[in-house]
Amino acid sequence: MTLLNILDFTLPLTDPVLKFLIILIIILFAPLLLNKLRIPHLLGLIIAGAAIGPFGLNLMARDSSIILSGTAGLLYIMFLAGLEIDLDDFKKNSRKSLVFGMFTFLVPMIMGVLAGLYVLDFSAATSVLLASMFASHTLIAYPIISKLGVARNRAVSISVGGTLITDTLALLVLAVIVATTQGEVTPAFWIRMIVQLVVFGLIVMLGFPLIGRWFFQRFTDNVGQYVFVLVMVFLGAVLAELAGIEAIIGAFLTGLSLNRLIPSTSPLMNRVEFVGNAIFIPFFLIGVGMLIDYRAFYKDLDTLKVAGVMIVVANVAKYSAAWLTQKTFRLSADERRIIFGLSNAQAAATLAAVLVGYNIILGYTDAGLPVRLLNDSVLNGTILMILVTCTIATFEAQKGAKNIALSELDNAQATSREIKERVLVPLSNLSTAPRLIHLAYLLSTKKSEGFFTMHVMNNQSKEAGPAPAAQQVTAIAEEKAQSLGTHITNIVRYDLNIANGISGVVKENKITDLVLGFHIRNEESDSFTGHLIDDVLSKCNTSTFIVKPGIKPIADCKRHRIIVPENAEKELGFLFWLLKVWNISRTTGAELEFYASNTTLQMIRAIHVKHPVRSEFREFAGWEYLPTLLKTLQPDDNLIVVMSRRDKPSYHPYMNKIPYLLGSSLVEQGFVLLYPMQTGIEDATQIDLKDPTFMEPIEKLEMVRKKLLTLTQKITSKLKS
Repeated sequence: MTLLNILDFTLPLTDPVLKFLIILIIILFAPLLLNKLRIPHLLGLIIAGAAIGPFGLNLMARDSSIILSGTAGLLYIMFLAGLEIDLDDFKKNSRKSLVFGMFTFLVPMIMGVLAGLYVLDFSAATSVLLASMFASHTLIAYPIISKLGVARNRAVSISVGGTLITDTLALLVLAVIVATTQGEVTPAFWIRMIVQLVVFGLIVMLGFPLIGRWFFQRFTDNVGQYVFVLVMVFLGAVLAELAGIEAIIGAFLTGLSLNRLIPSTSPLMNRVEFVGNAIFIPFFLIGVGMLIDYRAFYKDLDTLKVAGVMIVVANVAKYSAAWLTQKTFRLSADERRIIFGLSNAQAAATLAAVLVGYNIILGYTDAGLPVRLLNDSVLNGTILMILVTCTIATFEAQKGAKNIALSELDNAQATSREIKERVLVPLSNLSTAPRLIHLAYLLSTKKSEGFFTMHVMNNQSKEAGPAPAAQQVTAIAEEKAQSLGTHITNIVRYDLNIANGISGVVKENKITDLVLGFHIRNEESDSFTGHLIDDVLSKCNTSTFIVKPGIKPIADCKRHRIIVPENAEKELGFLFWLLKVWNISRTTGAELEFYASNTTLQMIRAIHVKHPVRSEFREFAGWEYLPTLLKTLQPDDNLIVVMSRRDKPSYHPYMNKIPYLLGSSLVEQGFVLLYPMQTGIEDATQIDLKDPTFMEPIEKLEMVRKKLLTLTQKITSKLKS
């Protein structure tokens, strides 16, 4: 009885602990239950919000705490959209985004104005404001796209870019309508608006990256970095409101401005996505559900008429814009579904517009009732429109994203039968282990079959088990892998010879890529890198990356300078290592700067045309100019030197000096020595020119040419994915 007196169960609930518990239970179980009915989990949260809201079971009111959490969730969705977008694809598709943005703004505006004037008999101002509500949309289905792993599809880039355009224009229309009703549309109004927008854009897009880079370089605390990101999101939102536009635009631009500072493979990105998907975004969806009033379905005929017109016009207009975009740029049906799904949901900006219009009182009737710019029927119709558009958008986005994800999976499975990618990182140093793990993760593609680490132990200590130092390095490697959201397979190898142990693991596990730490020469070694790496290179024909970590982690470098030797394109592993370097740029957003001969640059440019990343191409005058080039390296640069084994097409005697030159010149700078794959590709792509049982010389060369051509086609298809 005492407990019942302590807890207040009167409805709506007011106890914050009970309210938070109910919301957490909904977040946990609603998606699980509704998924069995094939209802997307986002829609499930909206339905759950309607059920517990003031128009449902009335378990809780949509009070300030719900509104605060929901606003944070909405800003989080827009921030993630800007943060996760591929900026290179965004720039590549900027023209398409502009065209779609105009389609998805103008088509709803035209249809909305006509419907308001000639179907609903509204005034011109009311019709324009109603049309702006149709033109704006919310990326409510974006979490589904992101979860299915197709957030970097071109349709998503087009949709996100178009959202920025149409929401900005729609909200500007709202501002103009409000000013018109108040008699404030003067030349000073337009000048003030333009100046505010320009200042806001400059602060966010130019100032935020500088602030972010300064903070991340000086503060490495995980919690501090995450809180800083939240501060920047809400600061961008506040600045947007000060500029006279909605906060969601500020959150989106903040994501764009911090995009290159938070790599997609970083632990910080994992925390940002985890907290958003677990807390903030579900709160927003539940809050949207609480707005739904089922009584509007039978309240009066005028409400049903207005709601019906709004629902039809909004869906038809957004579908028409998506269809026009598909036909204009020859997109697939699934890409059209994604565009329609992302652009059809009406929520945040629509609510902002209808509430502003509802609160504008134009006068009073003879009975003393207020005459509003948007009446009660429009307000109730908007709630129904939000429910219907969110439902349709969620199903369409999920269908399109699933089909594209399955298509990519089929391509990946077909490719994996040809090329099986496995990365191995031998570990021994506590200080460099996390850096090597992170680089190996950056090199791995989505089609990677495995991620391995290993220790080579003295055969005599086999009975005693792994040494404490080995266990400590393994623990650090596993901790780093967990922070990256991946897992590793650790191998302990007992062998008297370390190189033999590594080569044995490479052969047994069919390793394709090897990541080694850079070893400094000791007095007894003839090679600067030591006998160990020389022995490994002689026994392993995999793509080998010898890494010397610098003060700045490779994931934080803004630019990678890649020195490519002459005739590198003639080596078997050329496209393999190029794919890895390409992947580093795609996952971190860093710029690639290639130094190579004209012939080699032509081949790299040809790939770049079809698969663009941030790149510069410069002719490399010769190895004797390498010391001069080293002096131009910046603190944010990472150097990658493509090497070659002896007797291979791109080998040059100067390569013997490079390890010593780099090791002695770049004390604080990081660099990578990259040795291309030579043999070891399975099935039809295996080539061993030293095999005495192989064909006659002429037939052998022709076979190599054909196999290289086949290999090039396979890697090109791999790059497309």
